[in-house]
Amino acid sequence: MCPPGPPQAVIFDLDGTLVQTREASWRVFEKVSAAHGLGITTAEQFYELFSNNFFVSLHGLCRDDDHVRAVEEDFMRSLGADYKPLMIPGMADVVKALVPYATLAVLSSNSTEVIRRILRQNGLAYCFSHVFGGDVEPNKAKGIRRFLDDAAQGSGRLCQAFYDESAAERTVPANSTAIITDTVGDVEAALGAGIRAIGVAWGMHTEEQLIAAGAEFVAIWPQEILAYLFTGSSTDTECACTLVSDTKQRPRHESVTPRVQRRIAGAAALQTRVTTPEVATLSSGEGQLPRIPASPRRVPMQESEVAAPLATRLGIDRSNFAQEILRAVEVTMS
Repeated sequence: MCPPGPPQAVIFDLDGTLVQTREASWRVFEKVSAAHGLGITTAEQFYELFSNNFFVSLHGLCRDDDHVRAVEEDFMRSLGADYKPLMIPGMADVVKALVPYATLAVLSSNSTEVIRRILRQNGLAYCFSHVFGGDVEPNKAKGIRRFLDDAAQGSGRLCQAFYDESAAERTVPANSTAIITDTVGDVEAALGAGIRAIGVAWGMHTEEQLIAAGAEFVAIWPQEILAYLFTGSSTDTECACTLVSDTKQRPRHESVTPRVQRRIAGAAALQTRVTTPEVATLSSGEGQLPRIPASPRRVPMQESEVAAPLATRLGIDRSNFAQEILRAVEVTMS
């Protein structure tokens, strides 16, 4: 079965979803736990706190409200000073590929200061129109509800400072909103709010845990997020709702800059896993597919492994495979 279609709003968790958080966050919390006598002495115990909302779990470790406040303040201060995680490779491209199609938000237990620093360092700050840090809303379920109730939650950005004025009063229904996350707690909060939940397998919780919690799909590579949202499940050979062949699919924004157009085209090529010489050697240009550089860590796929099943699924002439893919991308962006 195809998924319900591309969402109009996407909420990203930060830690473990956009950035590599396990070791970085544990090293920060380890010192806080020791200083406040919380009894969390191993990384595994720390990761288990995310089975529920992190701050709810943290409250259960504290003696009273004063202790809770002292621990939270120390943890947030330590995150601001010492937490320096790296981006998950490929996730910046996923964010930028979604920008023309959806309002993007961040919902995180981390502090707004840390979120701001990470997004700015990675050139993503202006791709998101809403940010709910743990200091703004520590409860993820309430954070999702605040986003859904925001009068301007349909207003997005194109990785530029200004907001989309034409969408100032646009509202996005809950069932067209999705969260992308690595934790069971976020999946449960999303389902409780009536929004879609998509998991990632590289964070706190495993693919099996996220599926059991109710995630409709769990990506094991960042690019799978785009493939799933725009083309349907990779196990569904009957699904025809593909980005590159659906000429009715259009960005939410009427005016898309050439830079963003090139990112869309690049994302479309990546999600179809095209690695033929004809595509790989195309020159970059205005509105054209950018050159895809070869990666020394990438194992090349034989054209026959991709072309035959993909051409059958998309109704593309295999003998003219690369040119047909390019033509479909140009039609989609026109």
